[in-house]
Amino acid sequence: MIRWLIRLHKWAALIIGLQVLAWIGGGLVMTAIPIERVRGEHNIAEQASPPLVLIGLVPASDIARDANLIPRGVEIRPWLDRTVYEFTTSNGSIIADARTGEVLSPIDEDTALAVALADYAGEPDIAAITYFDEPTWESRRPGPQWRVDFNDGEGTRLYVSAATGEVIARRNDVWRFYDFFWMLHIMDYSERSNFNNPLVIFSSLFALGMSLFGFVLLFPWLARMIGKQR
Repeated sequence: MIRWLIRLHKWAALIIGLQVLAWIGGGLVMTAIPIERVRGEHNIAEQASPPLVLIGLVPASDIARDANLIPRGVEIRPWLDRTVYEFTTSNGSIIADARTGEVLSPIDEDTALAVALADYAGEPDIAAITYFDEPTWESRRPGPQWRVDFNDGEGTRLYVSAATGEVIARRNDVWRFYDFFWMLHIMDYSERSNFNNPLVIFSSLFALGMSLFGFVLLFPWLARMIGKQR
């Protein structure tokens, strides 16, 4: 019986051992690569915080009424060279010029490019601008969005929300490399974001059980070795 248990343990250990290697490899990648580089923080331009001038603004309630909005919340903030209201509704967010009352959402290609250029440090070369109606596997942010690709040797891609005009995701080639090992590490092969999915929990428990079972099988082997030495 012990012999068969040892054989079973070897085959099961081989299977779970592949995932243990993925966990170790993922841990190595995640500790070796600075997270700031993965997030592209070195390419973020320093943003001055202009003071909000609240004189001469159109009341937010008037804009909401004219645009037939039923907001759940309203925020006022600077955006590019404007002061805007951001209305949160049941269908998402909408921005409007706080001085003219003009609804700016969804933003167009030129505006998305202006947002990306303002966010990026240096003088970048634009490779492409693409619009997406639905979230992409790479951005993983809700709502329609623009992707601005930079020719900077790092594969930098900025995702700009078409609704709020904000940069919602920063991606690059290092991020893709990191993300692959993150996927293997958490065993979420579709969304790549759920660290508590059932598969990784089961695999962790299985690996723990195999380790404990290996220790149990170790004692008879040690007993035989000690007996031989006597």
